[in-house]
Amino acid sequence: MLFRYTKQKWLLVLGLVMLMGLLAGCVPADHTMDTPDLLQGNFWEKYVVYYFAIALDTFAGWFGGSYVLAILMLTIIVRTLILPLTLKQYRSSKAMQALQPQMAEIKKKFKDNPQKQQEETMKLFQTHQVNPMAGCLPLLVQMPVFIALYNAIYWNKDIRMDNIFGFVLGEPSPWYFLPVLAAITTFIQSKMMQKQQTQTVPGMSIILTIFPVLIFVMSMSFPAALPLYWVFSNIYTIIQNYFLYVRSSDKGKKEVLAK
Repeated sequence: MLFRYTKQKWLLVLGLVMLMGLLAGCVPADHTMDTPDLLQGNFWEKYVVYYFAIALDTFAGWFGGSYVLAILMLTIIVRTLILPLTLKQYRSSKAMQALQPQMAEIKKKFKDNPQKQQEETMKLFQTHQVNPMAGCLPLLVQMPVFIALYNAIYWNKDIRMDNIFGFVLGEPSPWYFLPVLAAITTFIQSKMMQKQQTQTVPGMSIILTIFPVLIFVMSMSFPAALPLYWVFSNIYTIIQNYFLYVRSSDKGKKEVLAK
């Protein structure tokens, strides 16, 4: 049912907030270790965090010890790897947009029977192989990356010593500079896709509106490297959304006017 998918969206957001809040206080501030020591840890440390730590150390070595550039490189690689999922999300969003007239007709036809309305809407989705939850896939894939990066940053004493604009990466950003920047870039990239998402999934407007606020609040307690990763990721997304949503929308309008 459509209601079930909308509810799942809300539960996903709530789960992410609780998870990030837990992460903010689950690791002691003075807990550091060398990257090879992760191989002596549990499954997560040995088979996930270790490889992120190795990647960051390797990239930092390429860039003269700069973990800022290492995080940028990791961001580009991760976002490029999940690009197929993002394109799947985009195609699903466009497909649901195309179904809007039929969805409106179903809503009108069964306005006095919400259950039948939901059943017919889901049949329509199944017929056209549209998944309303496709928009969650990129976020779900990024979460293990974010958690592993969180651990790699907290446990790596070399990252803690690096800085950007005088902000030490291992400590919360002073003056809320990076949290504000992370929130602003989150807001921009959300607005770019808000029209498509809110037309296809009820409740997404509220989610997209409050998400920048959540990013800001959580970033205040995270080490600066985490909101920095968010900023880099959001900039990548803004560029990506320009080509997927803004440019394609302008192109579509021009084609309509030409006819």
